[in-house]
Amino acid sequence: MASTQTTLEKDGQRTAQKWLIFAGVILIAVNLRAGITSVGPLIGMIREDTGISNALAGMLTTLPLLAFAILSPLAPGFARRFGIESALLLSMVVLTAGIWIRSVSSPWTLMLGTALLGSAIAVGNVLLPSLIKRDFPRSIGLLTGTYSMSMNLLAAVASGISIPLAVQAGLGWQGSLAVWSALSVLAILVWTVQRKQRAEVSGSTSAVKGQSLIRSRMAWNITLFMGLQSFTFYCNISWLPEILHSQGLDYSSAGWMLSILQFVSLPFSFIIPVLAGRRPNQRLLVFLSALCMFTGYVGLFSGLQSLNLLWVMLVGISGGANFSLSLMFFTLRTRTVHEAAALSGMAQSLGYLLAAVGPMLIGYMHDFTGGWKTSLLILSGVVVLLFFFGMGAAKPGYVSSGAEKKA
Repeated sequence: MASTQTTLEKDGQRTAQKWLIFAGVILIAVNLRAGITSVGPLIGMIREDTGISNALAGMLTTLPLLAFAILSPLAPGFARRFGIESALLLSMVVLTAGIWIRSVSSPWTLMLGTALLGSAIAVGNVLLPSLIKRDFPRSIGLLTGTYSMSMNLLAAVASGISIPLAVQAGLGWQGSLAVWSALSVLAILVWTVQRKQRAEVSGSTSAVKGQSLIRSRMAWNITLFMGLQSFTFYCNISWLPEILHSQGLDYSSAGWMLSILQFVSLPFSFIIPVLAGRRPNQRLLVFLSALCMFTGYVGLFSGLQSLNLLWVMLVGISGGANFSLSLMFFTLRTRTVHEAAALSGMAQSLGYLLAAVGPMLIGYMHDFTGGWKTSLLILSGVVVLLFFFGMGAAKPGYVSSGAEKKA
């Protein structure tokens, strides 16, 4: 009887710990985009209050992407040295500090806080897939879909309520940005508890040697797939309203189109990982997703304005699918937690470098040609490359430091 009671108590403790980890995953996820997407609508208010130039204001969105590129390869090393729990907890502490510092009305604190915020998010971006692989190996698709959807939902909400918080709620741009620290503080509380419970596991993982995937063809396919989907996402966020405005849509309607693009991606960012986790290869999903985005861009290029809503929805659906597929590849194409972290770091480093280049390239081509046709052709060409590397990433197998081994 005593043995049975002890077993039940242990099962109850394990169940409670799983739920705590699940809550921690979601709390990390909702912190990974809200601090970035909340800035865009407030740029005008920030520029007017602080007197910064347009170029410096643009750094408020570029700096996090550069931080992702620089810090992503280093995050697996942090996890090996200190444990995943400790690394994620520290990232939330730095994120909170970055949000508070950025909310001070000074050009220097704006840049410093933004750099800290981007550095913290880079660590969470890389380590969350490996944490899911470690603690939820039988539910990777479900957990990846849940955290992907949570991240994208908060990103859309944050961009939508920034102005109401600043103006209607009377918080000003400083308070509108600072309010998101409530989520990171809550994450700190949960991960403080989780770190204590898994201290011995974290300690045991710190001695594992780092792995290089630079020679892995599979790793490069996943890296380029991740990079190209990031390229399209940030180009859409930056220029879609301008493209639609050039076709006769007023700015208010064009802004709503961007919101629609983000919201239609949400169900697909959840469904696609679940489907991907149930099949040995994901080539059909890559094909359908690429077809949707290619059709959307060609539709925008065609100038059939009566179907603009359809074109935008197709691009949004594909964007949600591509992002969640890239996250799934980090876990489906690796054997171990540390391999997943190494792949995630490699892919996100190059991925966000491409993301930072994308909006500048598309904007330059518009200035050079005087229209958006060439830019839309470039985006269509990027989708072709996305399909090519996605098919390579979707085939069964694993990354390795040498030749790939079949599953």
